[in-house]
Amino acid sequence: MKRHINIPIFIPHLGCPNQCVFCNQRTISGVREFDPASVKKTIEDVLSTVNDGDEVEIAFFGGSFTGIDRTLMISLLDVANEYVKEGKVGSVRCSTRPDYIDEEILSILKEKGVRYIELGLQSTSEKVLLSSKRGHTREDEARACRMIVDAGFELVGQMMIGLPESTVEDELETARFIIDVGACGARIYPTVVFHGTELCQMVVEGKYSPLSVDEAVERSARVYSLFYENGVDVIRIGLCSSENLSSEETYYSGPNHPAIGEMVLNRFFYNRVYAQALLLTPNADDILKITVAKGALSKAIGQKKTNKLTLMRELGIKDVVFEESDVLSGADFVLKIYSGEK
Repeated sequence: MKRHINIPIFIPHLGCPNQCVFCNQRTISGVREFDPASVKKTIEDVLSTVNDGDEVEIAFFGGSFTGIDRTLMISLLDVANEYVKEGKVGSVRCSTRPDYIDEEILSILKEKGVRYIELGLQSTSEKVLLSSKRGHTREDEARACRMIVDAGFELVGQMMIGLPESTVEDELETARFIIDVGACGARIYPTVVFHGTELCQMVVEGKYSPLSVDEAVERSARVYSLFYENGVDVIRIGLCSSENLSSEETYYSGPNHPAIGEMVLNRFFYNRVYAQALLLTPNADDILKITVAKGALSKAIGQKKTNKLTLMRELGIKDVVFEESDVLSGADFVLKIYSGEK
């Protein structure tokens, strides 16, 4: 089976002109120092585990890649591009901020073989951007997105759930923005509060209340649904799970659950099934049969059978049964109601 293998190169907070209230990039990436000389070894170590036919990509994450020293940026891209030319790596991606995109930067990225540009938008609400001290505006985001797409890059929009002053509608609007600008993918990050950030101090002072896990899951599921309905691939939900992010020295509060991505997919599935099942007007003795695509059974049933049990309770029915089908794909499903007496 063909695998997609990402070779992440973390460049902690280099080039970022701003200190957002939620940001502690060294904590999030687990990288405190960056040695350019280590990049080749990192790439070679991962390539030694690659099988023929695997899709391999080098990704420059952390900080704002296009804002770092220009000589360093080009030298890193040159290293990555050599592996592309040799056919060992299929593509290169980088993440950056909207205010560090211009024609010159895009020209360099194009020349050096970058295919994907991930843009840290976080929100399109002006009040949320201001409260989070993002240092850019919605217009900066729109301009950068247009330039990236027009230049022929694949755009991935990164957004956050539960930022200061953010509402569900703000987050849905951000998702619509990412869809409308032509992004091929998105990342959804529920806001987590880490020690050493201004956001942590805001919590201490009672100026900000983080979302609960359940609130973050529900709001993320609604955003995910928009992306799904519009064909935008969500490539990640939540921060990468690591011991570093859950230690008492690092984590302060907020929805930092190791399985939050799976929980969001469970809730997304539940919301869709529940809405359709209501239209079938089931009775107390009925059994709801849900047919899903092969491989989607765990998402449909939910963690610890959460979806199954909640559907039984909310619909007031006797049972919910599941089966897989080769005919269906993705998150498609088919519902049927049977009388419990049959």
